[in-house]
Amino acid sequence: MDAVAQALADPIRREILRMLRGRAAAAGSIAGAFSVSRPAVSRHLRVLREAGLVRDVQRGREREYSLDLGALAELEAFLRELREESPWYRRFDALETEVHRVGRQRRMAAATPSQNETKRRKETA
Repeated sequence: MDAVAQALADPIRREILRMLRGRAAAAGSIAGAFSVSRPAVSRHLRVLREAGLVRDVQRGREREYSLDLGALAELEAFLRELREESPWYRRFDALETEVHRVGRQRRMAAATPSQNETKRRKETA
């Protein structure tokens, strides 16, 4: 997962992955899309290949690269785990609801006079 995250950290490598999303491409055509040197693009492709994000096939003198999303599975599982709501959130929400309910009951009890007080007021009036 660390190698995948490090590979995705670079904007050029992310752009290469976007290029390969729809189709395979030769190393030369990938390198032509960037203003950096061919050896630099070659290093980016090597990092992506070692992280398992791309596959390469030798086609004559050219090396053709294609996207391989299988390496993202572990990273996706980690991110999904981070996004999951903890069971404690529901418990804290329920506790907060109960605190508000009890507080409202107490305020209402304090605001409405008891039946004895109402009787006493009528008798003294």
